Amino acid sequence: MTKANPTHNQHLQNVSESEHLDKLSRRGFLRLSGVTAAAAAGTSLLSACGPAAPGASGSDSSDSSSDSSAATLGDGKTLRVGMEVAYAPYNWQTSESSDTTIPVDNVSGAYADGYDVQFAKVIAEALGMEPVAIKMAFSGLVDSLNNGQIDIICAGMSATEERKQAIDFSDPYFVGGFGLLVKKGSPYASATSLEDFKGAAVLGQKDTLLDQVIDDIPEVNHLTPVETVPNMISQLNQGTCDAITFNTESTKSLLRANPDLVAVQFDEGKGFKETVPVNAGIKKGQDAVLKKINDAIAAYSDDKRQEIFDACVDRTPE
Repeated sequence: MTKANPTHNQHLQNVSESEHLDKLSRRGFLRLSGVTAAAAAGTSLLSACGPAAPGASGSDSSDSSSDSSAATLGDGKTLRVGMEVAYAPYNWQTSESSDTTIPVDNVSGAYADGYDVQFAKVIAEALGMEPVAIKMAFSGLVDSLNNGQIDIICAGMSATEERKQAIDFSDPYFVGGFGLLVKKGSPYASATSLEDFKGAAVLGQKDTLLDQVIDDIPEVNHLTPVETVPNMISQLNQGTCDAITFNTESTKSLLRANPDLVAVQFDEGKGFKETVPVNAGIKKGQDAVLKKINDAIAAYSDDKRQEIFDACVDRTPE
């Protein structure tokens, strides 16, 4: 994902601080023991709409960064978490409530699950709030945050330089990479280098790093991006493109759901170089909140994060 938006990104996208990253625009999610199997499934992550309440740190109060009592978001009770709810294993929709889900506030009878959801719970608990998902297009998340329609973004979004101009980001809660998917039997299925895709028609997701990294392929036919990963997969299955980009941490779930596709196996150093962090996003000027969020994320080791991520992959719907 490795779900990677100029403004939203602005889908398992460290979005490295290199010069190359500055021109990229999206979501990576990051390649996020002591944790039990239940914790890995998200059990231990359980925490207990409208504009920001007066005096809450979601407002533009100038002293919000120094007053620890202001370290909350929105109304201080319900944490409205913006996400697509359609970017497994980071976030997906289900009709079943469980200890790993949160309600989708704007879709009746729906719940959200996935890796983003588990860390939304971690953050909500740290802020003393109850999380709900707000389902919306990835490309609209940053504007919705700044317009007060949501309180935080947890959606496989990467903290690119462009997005940092619009909102503040937490430390990464996972880091992933990029690859290419092709159809079984494709002449590209045996490719071992990006060089092998010269002249190939490659498709990505609009306003995401999944689209931007395509330009790393020499002499590529860079197709007009589409809105969602499912749309990308549909186009590949229909034969309107030769390959699509994907977040490599999602390999297991994507291939399980799409058995007619193959993940290209690049030789070492011959694939995409970028790694992609996944960060939570909040409105600017809320330093006390950001510290609480970063402290909550830091409490989870890389091993714990990977356990949680793997558990999400295992329960991703077919």
